[in-house]
Amino acid sequence: MSASGPAWSAQRLRHRRAVEALRSGVPNADAVLALGSGQSAAEDTFTDLLNAAESGQRGSILVSGGFGEGKSHLLTHLAQLAGQAGFVVSTVVVSKETPLHDPAKVLRAAVESAVAPGGVHEVLGEAATALDPDSSAYAELLRWLHAPSNELDERFAASLYLLERLRQGAAGVDEELGDTLVRFWAGDPLPMPELRRALRAVGAAKRYAFTPVKARELARQRLVFLPRLLRAAGWSGWVVLLDEVELIGRYSVLQRARSYAELARWLDGDTAGSDEPVVVVAAITDDYEAAVLAGKHDRELVPTKLRDKQTPEHDELATLAEAGMRHIERSAVRLVAPDDAELDRAYATLRQLHGLAHDWSPPDVAGLERLGTTRMRQHVRAWINEWDLVRQDPRYTPSTRVLDVPTDYREATDDPDA
Repeated sequence: MSASGPAWSAQRLRHRRAVEALRSGVPNADAVLALGSGQSAAEDTFTDLLNAAESGQRGSILVSGGFGEGKSHLLTHLAQLAGQAGFVVSTVVVSKETPLHDPAKVLRAAVESAVAPGGVHEVLGEAATALDPDSSAYAELLRWLHAPSNELDERFAASLYLLERLRQGAAGVDEELGDTLVRFWAGDPLPMPELRRALRAVGAAKRYAFTPVKARELARQRLVFLPRLLRAAGWSGWVVLLDEVELIGRYSVLQRARSYAELARWLDGDTAGSDEPVVVVAAITDDYEAAVLAGKHDRELVPTKLRDKQTPEHDELATLAEAGMRHIERSAVRLVAPDDAELDRAYATLRQLHGLAHDWSPPDVAGLERLGTTRMRQHVRAWINEWDLVRQDPRYTPSTRVLDVPTDYREATDDPDA
C-alpha cells in the first residue's frame, strides 16, 4: 500500500459522507464547509453578535425559513464560525425529549451537546480543570458571583469555593465531590447533605445560606452562570443554537404558552444578568405565524387563558409568552432564496464533490427549474439523485418533480404531558 493510500481513502470517505448528508437533508460539517451558508445577512448579524459577546454582551437572533430552505445548514455554518472565534457551541433540536417549555431539559441538552474549539467534549469538566484561581478572568467571575446585586443561588458560589479547596488539597473534599459539583452545573441536583458536610470539613459551614429552589429556576440561573464560567475557563463564551422551534406548534395550548415564554427568556435573557457572553440563535419555519399564531388564534388564546387563572405567576407568564410571540411575528430574520449566482456556485461545488466521492466525472444534469419557490434542498437533492442515476446508466436522462408536504402543526395527542 502506498503512503498516500490511507489518506486518500479517508478524504474520499469524508466526501461520501458529505454527499449522503446532503442527500438526506441533514447537514454535516464537511458539506457545510464546502457549500458555505449563502445567507450573508444572517451571517453578518451573527458575526456582530459574536463580537459583542466577546465584550461580554448578550445577543440573539431568530431566523425563519421554509422546510428545506437551509435553516439547519445555516446553524451548522454558524457553529463553525463560532468555534473559529473561540466559543463553546451547543446545538439543541427541539423534540419530545427536549421540549422547549421545559428549561431544565433544554439546558441539560445544551450542556451535553456542548463542543469547545478543537472538538473538545465534556466541556464543563474541562472548564473545571482549566479554571485558574490566580487569573483575572477567575477573579472577575468571583466578583460577579459575590456582587450584592447578584441573585444567583449560593450553590453556585459554594461549588466554586469547594473546587478551589479541592485543588488546594484540603481535607474532606475529594475528586468524587468535584464530579458531583460539575454534574450540578450540568443540571443534576446537588445533594445538600453532601454539600454541607464538605463545607463543614473546610471550615465554611456558615459561609453560605441555602434556600429551596425549583429545578426550572436553577436551569435559568445556570444559563446565566455557565457563559461566565466558560469565559473564566479561557473560552470566548457560549453559543446556543435552537433548531426546529416550530415543533412547539404541536404542543397543547398551555405547553405552547410556556414555550413562547421560554423562547423569550432564551432570546432576551434575564434582565438582572443580561451581560453574559452568550449568543442564542433559534430557527423556526416561516409559516408558523400564519399556521399557529393566527391559525390557532394563539395571539389571543394564549394570554387570555393564562390571565384567566388570575395569579401573579400566570400574569408574568402571559407577558413573557406575548414577548416570545412578538419575536416570531416581528424579529425573525428571513432566509434569502438563492439567486442564479448562488445556485451556479452550489451546483459546481456539488458536482466536484460528487465526482470526488465516487471517483468519476459527473456530466451536466438538468435538475429543477429555477423558480423562486424552489428551495435549495430541493435543488441539491435533485442534482445528487440525477448524478446517481446517470452514474448507474449513462444513457438515462433523469427528470425530477417536486411534491410539497406541508408542515404538520396538529397537536401531538400521544404526548404524555399534553
